[in-house]
Amino acid sequence: MSTSSQQSAPGPGIVDPSGCEPLCGEEVFSQVLGRMVADHAPRLFAIVAEYGDRVDAAIAAWGMAFDDRAELVAIERGLRVTMPTADEALAVFSVGAHIHPRVVWFDPDCASPGEDEPDELTRAEFGR
Repeated sequence: MSTSSQQSAPGPGIVDPSGCEPLCGEEVFSQVLGRMVADHAPRLFAIVAEYGDRVDAAIAAWGMAFDDRAELVAIERGLRVTMPTADEALAVFSVGAHIHPRVVWFDPDCASPGEDEPDELTRAEFGR
């Protein structure tokens, strides 16, 4: 068999695409891929350790919630955890009587304002 005619098999259950025409142009295909990723993206969350009764807090881990599980990575210990749900991961990050973990779902609208924008939350909520 000559080298030019040898092709690696894609793998079980994967159709060999060689010889198939593209479904559409690059721009449309990029839009289709973008929509596919947006439709199937996991939800991002953090496990936040609350110290005392709203005295202070720190992010203990970041996680991604998929349809069938939650994957987490701890900030300091390098710990990686897979749990059935984000809420079930709270037990892993529960420490002592005065540190309470909570799930906080990522919301890009909650990001701190830019340098030129007033920070009403800090002034109103924390009295500063």
